[in-house]
Amino acid sequence: MHECFHLVKEYGYAAIFLLLVTGIVGAPWPEETLLAFAGYLAFKGALRLELTLAVGFIGSVCGITVSYMLGRTAGLFVIHKLGRFLFLNDAKLTRVRQWFERFGKWVLILGYFIPGVRHFTALVAGTSRLPYREFAPFAYTGALLWSTIFITLGYTVGRQWRRIVDELQEHQLETGIALAAGLLAYALFRYFRARRHGKVKR
Repeated sequence: MHECFHLVKEYGYAAIFLLLVTGIVGAPWPEETLLAFAGYLAFKGALRLELTLAVGFIGSVCGITVSYMLGRTAGLFVIHKLGRFLFLNDAKLTRVRQWFERFGKWVLILGYFIPGVRHFTALVAGTSRLPYREFAPFAYTGALLWSTIFITLGYTVGRQWRRIVDELQEHQLETGIALAAGLLAYALFRYFRARRHGKVKR
């Protein structure tokens, strides 16, 4: 972890981008911590907040897209062959498939906030042949929310960034479940409102 912090200090935006891309694809970097640290560096004036937010979003988008394309082009057989390089875990992969069956594309947003499943959501979306035009709005919205929240957190709390992030990560699963419930409630609200206005085919 300290090596990652050193890279961000030394190489700034380029390190943030590369660490996010490789981390979301499967490398074991602490991405939330990195984002908050980048926000803290912006608080100190070592980075510009606007550029940090932009790079955080773009790096997240590129990482999740690489995972999606890997799943779409390579398929599960090749992914299992590369499992040790992608830190692939069959139990998590199965769990994400079950979440897709229950919550659909909303899992692409939720997955960012649950430890260790970001790249699994994109891999499952790719292997299930989810069209890119359906994948992108959900995955990229999640990237924007996730990266912005943690960078802004680091920027806002300043020197307390590490303590706050550690506390959040202790309850990240609960946060993810709460977010899932909120997203499901919103999806049901949209569905029933559309049905009431006759916009849903029966």
